[in-house]
Amino acid sequence: ENYGYNVHDLGKDVDENIIVEKAIELNADIVGLSALMTTTMTEMPKVIEHLRRKKPDIKIIIGGAVVNEEYSKEIKADGYSEDAYNAVKLVEKLT
Repeated sequence: ENYGYNVHDLGKDVDENIIVEKAIELNADIVGLSALMTTTMTEMPKVIEHLRRKKPDIKIIIGGAVVNEEYSKEIKADGYSEDAYNAVKLVEKLT
């Protein structure tokens, strides 16, 4: 929000359907997914696939302690950021 973006934090352990519905409702340009545990990161590809089916033009970025650039490419996210500051730079490149 400090950089002029509208941010909607849906919380933690959010069901993929809620993420997709909210992205559609808000006509979001970008969805950011974060994983702090390996059990969470395994859900990311499912969320990305669902988002791409329902809102093909959306950009998806990931971050968190257990993911990296390689994983981002593997699951077909549009980018990875190691922290919030670099996430802003990534969003600027994607929009």
